[in-house]
Amino acid sequence: TTFPEMFRFNAIVMGLGQRPWMGEVLAAFEAIVSNVANAPRLQQECDVLAIKVSKFPVPPDLSEFKAVMLTSLRALVPKAWGSEHEVAWVWLWDNVARILAAQLGKPARFHKALVDMFQAFDEKRLAKLRRGIFATFFASAPVGENHFNQSTTRLHFIIDKVLELTEELYRQP
Repeated sequence: TTFPEMFRFNAIVMGLGQRPWMGEVLAAFEAIVSNVANAPRLQQECDVLAIKVSKFPVPPDLSEFKAVMLTSLRALVPKAWGSEHEVAWVWLWDNVARILAAQLGKPARFHKALVDMFQAFDEKRLAKLRRGIFATFFASAPVGENHFNQSTTRLHFIIDKVLELTEELYRQP
């Protein structure tokens, strides 16, 4: 039995099987656990997850995920499970829940602000933004210039795609 299978089973048994947001958290859980020691990457995983769960009409009760997670982990390794495991997994989830709670509700406002900003840009401001993005990138990663020996038109196309994908992430994560 895998963790996702045990989690879904326990969610149903605990009366929490009809929480659609839990499926999103469960889908992201492996990446979260895999990146617990990499704070910037953990933050990214949680930011994307916050965008996804913010799409649901009812805000998630993150303590429900914690309860099902711990129950599932205990069931998967009953003989090896001890207080050290409990403390470690509680610590992990409490940190993830803190990161998520700080972001919940914000993605809709961020998306609106992003769309409004894009709509307010005329071609002159957009050109300045494009130059600024590449100037910042090349200043922080000079070797990047070796990989972007292309026309200005191509660089503008790349930035336009980045901006488009950023908006798409908020619209359809």
